[in-house]
Amino acid sequence: MEVAWNQVKLHDFLQSPEDLERLYCEIHLLKTLKHRNIMKFYTSWVDVSRRNINFITEMFTSGTLRQYRQKHRRVNMWAVKHWCRQILSGLLYLHSHNPPIIHRDLKCDNIFVNGNQGEVKIGDLGLAAILRKSHAVHCVGTPEFMAPEVYEEEYNELVDIYSFGMCVLEMVTFEYPYSECTHPVQIYKKVISGTKPEALYKVKDPMLRRFVEKCLVSSSQRLSARELLEDPFLQGDDVAVSLDGGDYHVPTKYVRQPSYLGHTYSNGSMVSNGFSESMDEDALSEDCEDDDMKGQDGIDLFNENEDEPLGNVDITIKGRKSEDGGIFLRLRISDNDGRVRNIYFPFDVEADTALSVATEMIAELDITDHEVTRIADMIDGEVSALVPDWRPGPGIEEAPDTSYCHNCGSNVSSCGSLYAYMSSGRRGIGRQL
Repeated sequence: MEVAWNQVKLHDFLQSPEDLERLYCEIHLLKTLKHRNIMKFYTSWVDVSRRNINFITEMFTSGTLRQYRQKHRRVNMWAVKHWCRQILSGLLYLHSHNPPIIHRDLKCDNIFVNGNQGEVKIGDLGLAAILRKSHAVHCVGTPEFMAPEVYEEEYNELVDIYSFGMCVLEMVTFEYPYSECTHPVQIYKKVISGTKPEALYKVKDPMLRRFVEKCLVSSSQRLSARELLEDPFLQGDDVAVSLDGGDYHVPTKYVRQPSYLGHTYSNGSMVSNGFSESMDEDALSEDCEDDDMKGQDGIDLFNENEDEPLGNVDITIKGRKSEDGGIFLRLRISDNDGRVRNIYFPFDVEADTALSVATEMIAELDITDHEVTRIADMIDGEVSALVPDWRPGPGIEEAPDTSYCHNCGSNVSSCGSLYAYMSSGRRGIGRQL
């Protein structure tokens, strides 16, 4: 089992037995949290002599949501909604405690991705605090994600909803909120005055923008996690194949870089299934009409009449080689109702590995119930049959070790602290137990 070891330095806050007792109580709380969208907290110990605390948590090989989105810049709307539901589900769990648990430093750097399973989990809960009173009274967090009421040091769990809205904004624009500001004071003035970040106006999808705006309203109007889970924006089913529940047997292209954008065919017409870096739908429509894309997807290489019934087999992969030597693969998925999805995508034998492509497919197409190693083996088999000198890439077990803790990786500074009295300085390394 892979785990992450995080070490946090304490300041001069442990001045009394009462301070230490409070610390132990809050650590005990973290150990009791059990939810599929909350990072697992295995154990911890306090080194009083060295004034630090050590945490052992689950490890996420895909890193933070921010790192993941910077790497995978074209993901369909279904995936974004799926992430939103998971984050809100985790927040609902935290806020349902009595007293509620407030994270207070929610951001994409503190949300972690399990690329193999297509899931996200809220992490860095060491920065959370229990509401011992009706309101919290400490100003902690990251300025770009902090609700206006936090600066007044009089707030409740709805500050996490504000931060969640900023997370969604960063997810779809790839911009840190208020990146137009050059100093924290500028951010403070904009937040207090109610001025929204410029990135919000780059979101072209009206439903998505309204969803984000609902999170950024004043605390008296802000919806809870439970209410947001019922929002119309999250009720749509933007699956990777059909945006309107159309025929699952029609072809669709796989969405991944450096390939072209993905598209969905519905009722005889092609519609966009991905989005550009700034959600620019006009740019997408131009891509859809590009004649150069015709014939590049490898669809014509596959004959549906050759396919055998899937039966109990829920996923198959078939490869074909074009006249110019290009390799194209088709992923065929069957759901519980017997409907079939065909996803076509190119495979670059010089740059791609079966494992890397399988990992992207798991995350971006939301086929979370399929093991990445199984799909990678199937891809290796097909490519090897088409390219005799193909050398399969390393499997997960053979992947090189790293001393870098993906759970702690971030290139964005934060003024948050562990609880109200721990520093944000921490180090971590992956350990094998």
